[in-house]
Amino acid sequence: MDLDRVSFRPTRHPGIEIHFYHRDKASGHAAVMIRMAPGASYPRHRHRGPEELLILQGGFEDEHGSYGEGEFVRYEDGSIHHPRALQEGPPCVFFAIAAEGIDLTLSPEEEGRSPEE
Repeated sequence: MDLDRVSFRPTRHPGIEIHFYHRDKASGHAAVMIRMAPGASYPRHRHRGPEELLILQGGFEDEHGSYGEGEFVRYEDGSIHHPRALQEGPPCVFFAIAAEGIDLTLSPEEEGRSPEE
């Protein structure tokens, strides 16, 4: 796949771009390609329904681990994470299917919890 031919558009989050293949605003279901510049992060969020993604280039890390090119990752309904593209290497590009969308959340510190909880 030639990732340079995908028509990504900027988001309100610095270094994060998106391309929608399918989007249902009523249900939150979406099939998207996301590109994260090295070191860019997406805000901490909670999944409404499962999300599945396949990393096509680069990689990212979150509270649950580090994931690289060719890996499949699944986040269950209600799971929370704060993904950040790896600092070194190419942009992180992944294809994702979100069943019911996401809700942006506060950081653990803003919620009054320790980051380990």
